[in-house]
Amino acid sequence: MNYQIREEAGFRYVDEGQGEVLLLLHGLFGALSNWDGVINGFKDQYRVVIPMMPIYEMPVREASLEGLVAFIERFVAQKQLTDLTLLGNSLGGHVGLLYTFKHPDMVQRMVLTGSSGLFENSMGGSFPKRGSYDYIAERVAYTFYDPKVASKELIDEVFEITSSIPKCMSIVAIAKSAQRNNVAKDLYKIQVPTLLVWGLNDTITPAEVGHEFNRLIDNAELHFIDKCCHAPMMEHPDRFNQLLSDWLTRHPLAVNSLAGEEVV
Repeated sequence: MNYQIREEAGFRYVDEGQGEVLLLLHGLFGALSNWDGVINGFKDQYRVVIPMMPIYEMPVREASLEGLVAFIERFVAQKQLTDLTLLGNSLGGHVGLLYTFKHPDMVQRMVLTGSSGLFENSMGGSFPKRGSYDYIAERVAYTFYDPKVASKELIDEVFEITSSIPKCMSIVAIAKSAQRNNVAKDLYKIQVPTLLVWGLNDTITPAEVGHEFNRLIDNAELHFIDKCCHAPMMEHPDRFNQLLSDWLTRHPLAVNSLAGEEVV
């Protein structure tokens, strides 16, 4: 990790580079480190911003996708971000979609990878079993095609989270909220260019989910990565970055096309 985690007004976040804003949203068991490859690959050309979502700190009565969207709204306002390219993995994609439905003027481009919102298997079909390290190790490994990607550090982090009763209660509440918030009927509202990057071997949001997002979003482009599961940016960071870079180049921000025009 060669970036600084900043703290401001109650937010913990990464803010690296300058230029067009890439706002990255992690998943239910995600962390800032999930996006290491994207940070390193894009911070020289873009401003990469990643808020740490308060998934485990939210009071149970507020633990929901609506609560997370409200958090993103506050964060975007605090940092005065505009013209967003919004990237979301898993639950982060779901939150990003709901945010875009509410604030279509704020989002210029969208990238979804293994996003929930249509169908997902929570933790590989079951939910956190407290106190069993082997069980947590198995479930974390289930999210990757190559189990070796599930490092001891990552397993330890998830084990610590699921060992806390309040954190487990928040996770369950947010997962149930995600299941209630099916976005199929609203995806027609997404009119911005949308990149879909899916693991061909995704066990959480299977390949057919990627196809369904592609069918329901008008201006979408779908790519699969072979021998890849639920977090392409972690399992195949070079391939993910290549797809993202090519797509960003082919879909420049509308504001850029206006920047050189003379106003008379």
